[in-house]
Amino acid sequence: MTPRSLAYDLLGRSEKSKQYSNIALDHALEKSGLSHADKRLASALFYGVTERRITLDYRISQLSARPVSELDAEVLCALRIGLYQLMYLDRIPAHAAINETVGLCKKRFSGFVNAILRAHTREPFVLPSREDAAEYLSVSCSVCKELCEKFISIFGVDEAERVLNGFFGVSDTTLRVNTLRTTRDALAQKLEDATPTDISPAGLYVKGSVRELYGFSEGLFFVQDQASQICVEALDAREGDLMLDICACPGSKSFGSAIKMNGKGRIIAFDLHENKLSLVKESAKRLGIDIIETSAMDGRTPIPELFDKADRVLCDVPCSGFGVLGKKPELRYKSPEESARLPEIQRAILDNASRYVNVGGTLVYSTCTLLPEENQQNIQEFLSRHPEFSLAPWSVGSLEVSSGMITLLPHIHNTDGFFIAKLIRK
Repeated sequence: MTPRSLAYDLLGRSEKSKQYSNIALDHALEKSGLSHADKRLASALFYGVTERRITLDYRISQLSARPVSELDAEVLCALRIGLYQLMYLDRIPAHAAINETVGLCKKRFSGFVNAILRAHTREPFVLPSREDAAEYLSVSCSVCKELCEKFISIFGVDEAERVLNGFFGVSDTTLRVNTLRTTRDALAQKLEDATPTDISPAGLYVKGSVRELYGFSEGLFFVQDQASQICVEALDAREGDLMLDICACPGSKSFGSAIKMNGKGRIIAFDLHENKLSLVKESAKRLGIDIIETSAMDGRTPIPELFDKADRVLCDVPCSGFGVLGKKPELRYKSPEESARLPEIQRAILDNASRYVNVGGTLVYSTCTLLPEENQQNIQEFLSRHPEFSLAPWSVGSLEVSSGMITLLPHIHNTDGFFIAKLIRK
């Protein structure tokens, strides 16, 4: 098996199964037996083709007399892999990219694939005109036109382009250091190419497979994007607190809060799916955290015995995910219309979560999307019905949030796209 053949097979399967790309890739790499360098190339090809699919198909349509929709699935997959190498991987010579890609195909397709790839090296690639802004952004940023139109309505054309381009090139993994067991500086010295996060006080950017890094089995860290770490800092759980994490899985915010509490207090992590909560328990055990309880529960279902009892409540609601296009590239092709019912669900969860906050307690609402109807509008609507709550200013490192709520953007904050609002019960 070669990196290209692994990517080729996996792209073909993922197109049919619709499985999340990161899960499919992790499983395939684990079984592959490839070297570290070959795993990196396979990952680059798989993720790259997945996130650049619209751009690649547009280029194929310029070079092929046959419409993309009429091409055999195997041919289309090979062309995408070959063009991705030619267009985006500078270190691979053109002849090697073409020859290796042609070798993936059945003989009856090889001549056609070879001709299209060689034609690309001779003919310039021309993007659509900027006069049709949505079409231009869709092709240049490889995002469905409906989502481009939505982003343009929120940010305007130029800022929408900056936001969408900010999702490219997400290669480093972000860790949250388990400061119950080590320090950020001490762990950084043990990890190759580790650099500290610029806002979160306990994060590190690293490269490579997480499970193979120093300190994984010893529970010295867990994976958590900087935006999620900032959310935990905004919540600011303290020793002795009762904290509720309403939609907890995969659990990183509960873990981060337990560490901030120095392992003293009580956290109840709720989630709809019991099987996901078992993973929270496993990770908590690896990290040496014993103050987290788990309970399978719909976030909209009230628990009267907890009303007015919690010092901190985190409400990280299910959302459209349009802030994590860099990590879940399949979301690039999802229309915002598919998420139209989410705000109603989010408001119901937030309303219920607010019942648990004691007087003087903190409620944090967060999402990993950039759509105002799931973010600011939900908060404004909530405050209009709950005068006992008010937004509260907060800060993390150099980040000052005087209004109490912020939308983090990849090209500005070097994070996922993320929304955080901090509220205090008066």
